[in-house]
Amino acid sequence: MTTTPAQEIPRRPLALITGVGRTVGIGAGIARRLASSGWDIAFTYWTPYDLRMEWGVEQGATEAITAELTKRGAASVAIEADLTDPDAPGRVLDEAESRLGPVTALVMCHAESVDSGLLDTSLESFDRHFAVNARASWLLIRAFGLRFRSAPGTGRIIALTSDHTVGNLPYGASKGALDRITLAAARELAHLGVTANVVNPGPVDTGWMSPEAKQSLASATPAGRLGTPQDTAHLVDFLCSPQGRWINGQLLMSNGGLA
Repeated sequence: MTTTPAQEIPRRPLALITGVGRTVGIGAGIARRLASSGWDIAFTYWTPYDLRMEWGVEQGATEAITAELTKRGAASVAIEADLTDPDAPGRVLDEAESRLGPVTALVMCHAESVDSGLLDTSLESFDRHFAVNARASWLLIRAFGLRFRSAPGTGRIIALTSDHTVGNLPYGASKGALDRITLAAARELAHLGVTANVVNPGPVDTGWMSPEAKQSLASATPAGRLGTPQDTAHLVDFLCSPQGRWINGQLLMSNGGLA
């Protein structure tokens, strides 16, 4: 009697998502959504950044996020990465590939964000913002493009941005640079069949807003509410899908109609 070999299970595509440090963050929301849509997930985090911020470190966040992704059928790997180090982007891609395979989608949610204005921003803070938000993003895109081997039309680059500048100069200025770098990839990586888009998610409540900010920003949207990580995740999920491949080289305002 002859037997038919078992049908090989197709490999799930791999998304690398940066800046997934807290369970309530946008990055974690995107990771959960893509895992549910059939992606494996590599994600980065950087504990010293959370230590510097008022919300502090969320103990057990990496393990909790990993467990959630596993429940959604995804293989996953968490990679701690200091993106002020110019060698970190290459190391992150190396580890993701060695653990889970080639990266098909690069979703950049990482950020340095410390409020300061024109007159009180220090040189150190200005340089750190550009190192993380602009330089590291360029290096991640470059490393992704140099080693991209997936089928033409399947590659995705998505970056999260912000239009906030007043009182938040280094963050806003470095995010503006991020926009230009990412949108350039839509043309310069076209021969690989990779799309590149930027998403401005608007005011998303991830635990950093004061009660006054929540009220003010919610009232500035027609729906009268703040954004959620899930709102951003649904858009990113669509952009990463085959149905989203025609959207390319765009800065998308997904902000609830914020006035």
